[in-house]
Amino acid sequence: MNYRKGLMMLLIFVLGLQTAGMTAQAAGQKEIAIFLDGNRLESDVSPYILPKVNVTMVPLRVISEGLGASVLWSQATRTVTIQKSDSVIKMTSGRQQATVDNAVVGLDASVELKQGRVMVPIRFVSENLGIRVNWNQAAQTIDLYTGDESIPTPEPTPATPAEPGGTGTVPASEEMRGAWISTVNGDWPSSGAKGNAEKQKQEYTKQLDTLQGMGINAVFVQVRANGDAIYPSSLVPWNSVLTGTQGKDPGYDPLAFMVEEAHKRGLEFHAWFNPFRATNSASTSNLNLAANHISKLHPEWIVNASGKMYINPGIPEARQHIIDTIMEVVNQYNIDGVHLDDYFYPSNVTFNDDAAFKTYNTLNTKDRAEWRRDNINQFVKQLGQSIHRVKADVEYGISPFGVWRNKSVDLTGSDTKAGVTAYDSMNADVRTWINQEWIDYVAPQVYWSMTLTVARYDKVVDWWANEVANTNVKLYIGHSPYKLGTPEIGWQTSQEIIDQLNYNKKYSSVKGDIFFSSQYLTKNPLGLIAKLKAYYGL
Repeated sequence: MNYRKGLMMLLIFVLGLQTAGMTAQAAGQKEIAIFLDGNRLESDVSPYILPKVNVTMVPLRVISEGLGASVLWSQATRTVTIQKSDSVIKMTSGRQQATVDNAVVGLDASVELKQGRVMVPIRFVSENLGIRVNWNQAAQTIDLYTGDESIPTPEPTPATPAEPGGTGTVPASEEMRGAWISTVNGDWPSSGAKGNAEKQKQEYTKQLDTLQGMGINAVFVQVRANGDAIYPSSLVPWNSVLTGTQGKDPGYDPLAFMVEEAHKRGLEFHAWFNPFRATNSASTSNLNLAANHISKLHPEWIVNASGKMYINPGIPEARQHIIDTIMEVVNQYNIDGVHLDDYFYPSNVTFNDDAAFKTYNTLNTKDRAEWRRDNINQFVKQLGQSIHRVKADVEYGISPFGVWRNKSVDLTGSDTKAGVTAYDSMNADVRTWINQEWIDYVAPQVYWSMTLTVARYDKVVDWWANEVANTNVKLYIGHSPYKLGTPEIGWQTSQEIIDQLNYNKKYSSVKGDIFFSSQYLTKNPLGLIAKLKAYYGL
């Protein structure tokens, strides 16, 4: 015992000496300063040199604000696009090749993420934008020249010590930190903004600023809620939330505005679609539906289930119609992703699809549930193929109900006792989508606390992490800040959300998180904003 104790003390002493030496070495290093035509460029993250390859990395902000280039970071593909005049550079994290004006060029160092910032090789970028680069080893300065070569190299200004780094527990910004923005549940626009385009714009941009301020880097905006659209469509009517009347033009293109404002802030924009829901009212008799609503154009495609209308997934033409409406957005807007929620077959209601089952049962099965799952499988696969055929870099993902199947029904299911499951209640065979890699990511709605016995958060996440293992499908976890402050067990403190985020670190396959919904972030329930900012190191 004494021997072990002595050995432990010796190790601690040696490690202490090493740490002290590294600290002293770091303290003695100068901060790298960057000058453009003699004027110092400010950087919120200190540039650094990659060892062995001797490449200096700088934050993307230096390129956009300092060099005046247009920049766009895509989290979906981990790709940065830099454009200035006629020059276009694309670099992808982890790849040792870039494209410069569509020509493939080798790289000594690619994109990296450090302290929550996208870092790029300054010499490579500058020279390909027509800017001369000079490195002064003694002064630790990078001098950039846009014109006259006679401009002298400036004297270096005293370095300002860099801000201390994090503890290593703060997630890198390459992780998904998303927020769902619902257009039917009060996130946007407010009821008071109906018919007022300027107020709608102000509400949206204010929301983006607040979300960005707490660490959110992507928004999932509901662009199709009930067989309608918040953009000018040739296939479906305008959503009534914009003007109060379905089919009425709001006088501007909200989707174009939303995408542009998100990208201005460096936020990703994912277009969120409810695939098969046609109405969201418990009573369809008083609905003022537009003349081109799907229920009027194709009443034979509609199933009325407990007073709500659904587009029948068993009809191939109906499935293709939904794919066409989604592709309308993919083709016409600079979106970063296509996102579907869990509106496939409705759960716990009678769904009368006898005629479709008889007509379109190409499986020749007597198991209607099997046929229904195949209908959804075909839809999921064909939509993904359509998206990636047109835009390979658009991320395609689905947010299913949080429990696939209970272990009591299927030994390969999760250790849960959920009353609804994706596979059995909604005919969503998510396992097949993952195994076949028809989707780029899956974002299960794990809307339960760490202490809810029937569906404990950690057990559900364990199951999903195991499910995506050895596939190329990323896992984002859907969180429920809307439950904070409610009587449900586990939601009496906002620390519940932070505990869940910390638990996710257990798995490298968890690539980020999405919160439902935006208003339950911006309203700061139980002081959540301060906790998120601290967690994200802001």
